[in-house]
Amino acid sequence: MSTTPHLLSVALTLAATGVPVLPLRAGKAPFGNCHRCAQNACGGRPNMKSAGPCRCPRVCHAWAAATTDLAVLISPPWSAAWRRAVTVAYHPGAAGLTVVDLDNAAAVAWARETLPATRAVETTRGEHWIYRGAMSSHNAVRPGVDLKSTMAYARWLGPGTGAMTALPDTVRALAAKKPPTARPAPQAIAAPAGAGECRHRTPAYLERGIAMAEHRITGARSAVHATVYRTFLAVLSTHGRCGCLTDAHVTRLFTAAQAKGESLRHCTDAWTNALITLGL
Repeated sequence: MSTTPHLLSVALTLAATGVPVLPLRAGKAPFGNCHRCAQNACGGRPNMKSAGPCRCPRVCHAWAAATTDLAVLISPPWSAAWRRAVTVAYHPGAAGLTVVDLDNAAAVAWARETLPATRAVETTRGEHWIYRGAMSSHNAVRPGVDLKSTMAYARWLGPGTGAMTALPDTVRALAAKKPPTARPAPQAIAAPAGAGECRHRTPAYLERGIAMAEHRITGARSAVHATVYRTFLAVLSTHGRCGCLTDAHVTRLFTAAQAKGESLRHCTDAWTNALITLGL
């Protein structure tokens, strides 16, 4: 028997209590953009940072599509998505909640020693600790620990046990300790032995190159992921072998990308992939 009626029943119950929900497909992944919304054509962001002005009725923008509208949840095209769904997810921040996602036994042990007790829900590998109060979401604030609240979704795994308590400063502090940008160490782009003096150290030449890269990223109207990667690749192909790039230059590039909605993880992955492509 299909699990769809059960999933939809759970979703409707949650929505009725004010918790915005959405279906997840196989792999615990959200449903992707439809052709009308692909490549930012709808004005929203396929990175799922914001739904923007998009009014697409489909389940197109992950957490930004989560809804408490019962009529939307049971009507086409959402009803088709529920038939393919494997689980229910919700947007914690919109419900005024923060989920501390503890991904393994070591993370759970750390939480029990460090964080105030609150409602806990078992996961396949660890636990979700749910606090009352919203904050920004952050991944990998420490080994095996993610914070899911605004602009994120979490799987619904049941009501859990224990009384829910207010979001403590100790959880907020985890996000504050997270570096604002991730930069490769300077030696990762050092000049090869015998490369000689770098002509790119001319301040005007280097500044113009970085400024052009920033402009290319901030001016992207679609395919932001691809634009960021291509821009990182272009910068490294010109300046990556001579050692003229500094942490300050890399920070500027990461800042421009994050201003377009790229996550820190996406920035780091794009930079690392560009280094690998160029053999740096």
